[in-house]
Amino acid sequence: MKKIYLFGLIGSFSAGSIAQTMNENFDGYTVGSYMGNNSGGWTTWSGTTGGAEDVQVTAANAFSGSNSIYFVGSTSGGGPQDVVVPFGGAYNTGQFLFETKIFVVSGKGAYFNFQGNTTLGQVWSLNCQMVQTGDLILDDGSGNFIQTTYPTATWFTLTLDINLNSNEWELLIDGVSQGVLQNTNNQLASIDIFPVNSANGGNNLSGFYLDDFTFNHTAYALPALNGAVTAINNVTGVAGINVQPGVTIRNLGTTDINSFDITIDYNGNQIVENVTGVTIASLETYDVSFTNTISLVAGSLPVVATISNINSGGSDGDATDDVKTVMIDPVVPATGKVVVAEEGTGTWCQWCPRGAVYMDMMTQKYPGFFAPIAVHNGDPMTNDAYDAAIGALITGYPTVLVDRLPGVDPSAIEADFLDRIVVAPKAFLEIGAQYNSTTGLLEVEVSADFQSAISGNYRLACVVTEDDVTGTGSGWSQSNAYAGGGSGEMGGYELLPNPVPAAQMVYDHVARIILPGFAGQPNSFPSSVAAGEIHTINFNIDVPSTWDTNQLNIVALLLDPSGDIDNAGFATLSDAVANGFNDAETEVGMDELAADNTLRIYPNPAADYASIAVGQVENETVIVRIFDINGRLITEKNYGELEGEIVLPVNTALMNSGVYLIQVNVGEQQKNTRLVVE
Repeated sequence: MKKIYLFGLIGSFSAGSIAQTMNENFDGYTVGSYMGNNSGGWTTWSGTTGGAEDVQVTAANAFSGSNSIYFVGSTSGGGPQDVVVPFGGAYNTGQFLFETKIFVVSGKGAYFNFQGNTTLGQVWSLNCQMVQTGDLILDDGSGNFIQTTYPTATWFTLTLDINLNSNEWELLIDGVSQGVLQNTNNQLASIDIFPVNSANGGNNLSGFYLDDFTFNHTAYALPALNGAVTAINNVTGVAGINVQPGVTIRNLGTTDINSFDITIDYNGNQIVENVTGVTIASLETYDVSFTNTISLVAGSLPVVATISNINSGGSDGDATDDVKTVMIDPVVPATGKVVVAEEGTGTWCQWCPRGAVYMDMMTQKYPGFFAPIAVHNGDPMTNDAYDAAIGALITGYPTVLVDRLPGVDPSAIEADFLDRIVVAPKAFLEIGAQYNSTTGLLEVEVSADFQSAISGNYRLACVVTEDDVTGTGSGWSQSNAYAGGGSGEMGGYELLPNPVPAAQMVYDHVARIILPGFAGQPNSFPSSVAAGEIHTINFNIDVPSTWDTNQLNIVALLLDPSGDIDNAGFATLSDAVANGFNDAETEVGMDELAADNTLRIYPNPAADYASIAVGQVENETVIVRIFDINGRLITEKNYGELEGEIVLPVNTALMNSGVYLIQVNVGEQQKNTRLVVE
């Protein structure tokens, strides 16, 4: 057995530093014995040792000597093993080194996390998942991550070398750096080893051995005056946008910090923020938001933040933490790409303020690239059809579907957005409109300019959203779990009561309608479309007087055959009107018919009957389909091959009053128009 706890002087991370160390190779223990019973340094999440939650010593596989420990799980929930090794305290300064040999069984995965507080379950500082595919994802639960690979079915060395002063968490595999993470939760108190493999494409099978398990913490003695740069924030995004950087400063001295200068260097440009009139006590942090912006450019470049002139005295007592560098490589967006976020939310949902905050953040940060849609559930803003479709795809609120991929927490929108914005779309979408303020009829034209050929069931849909929505009554009050600040900061909601009264709430991105339905317009395009073709479809919306047309936005969706969103278009109503509109009687279809093939329906509105004038047809198959306002097929008739000037009857006497979509296919060409039944 090799097990050492060492308290005392072991060299110097800083003068007077003290270290705590564990080294464990499991060789001195009896095979089959439980580590919680063998060692006071090992326990379980519940504190119960020697049972199913504990881990046993095994001789089945070892890196050195004869023994190791083995974790195994086969359910999506993980466990039942759940082993905890406390580090001897909660650390947020000094140097921490964790290292272990690990063997992940072929076809299985592995997982552990660092707990931030000595009380378990309060702060997950770090998650490390090894998927059965050989992918390794290290993340802090707040969107900061390192993604790399690890060798499967063989022993390798996993190292985390952590400078808590500068907030640099470096991951090494077999001694080779895989990247450095700046952690939102820059503290740690224990490791929790848990056999689970259900996220990031995991197959729910977990099996891994650990050997030569070590950690070491070297404490830090605070100098009198020391300001440290611990994080550089808000420097991610897409090339071409301007961002306002933020920097987190920490007082790693014993003297209060009242003023300082902070400088950011990027791409040959420098911006400076002079901070005065503050009081940053020892070990406290302070977030600086720069007044000026930096413009992100393509390519991997450093962002360097430097603190200086602390308390007007120039340099401080430890220059090693005055400068922080992060490498950024802004994403280059695919030409014409717009990413859609459909958020399941509700005024009754106490955590949904998080969704509102992150949706607004993304809207402000990525104008022109991001289309937000807030789909409400169980409150006065609910659109039943849209809500039902979203509800079938998510497991809780708030959840966001980014381009209709699997749902994520709102805090993870940006990561999914950056993944999707680089995917070249099949078509660019342009939105035009005309609005009759007297009748309330909004006619929307969506043109799809295909950049590559397609085949299969691609479809178009049209969403109308509204900003600055308000109302009165309890249903408009927002439930707020962030009230009082106990759940952390959340865009100002921590300063508001629970619930937030309706009079104080303004809702944005509210989904008012989706046409013809969640799955889009059936047969929006011919069975195959060549690159360079432009196809157009019109949508007609009767705008209620309760909607504020000055706050309406139009989102066009191009859905691929799987139902995911390939691309989108986004325009305010005023911008869409400025783009123009082609009248439905002359250019409402998704493909232009020959010049002598005009489509007209009359009378419109209709009472007992209507006629569809197709125009001149030359021995082509004619099919007529009628859909209701929700996109449900009401009737379909194939007239076979026709020739000449064609007029087809429609019996509207048996149809309910409302708006219907008439779709006419002549051969491979198609047109749509609107029919109103009185």
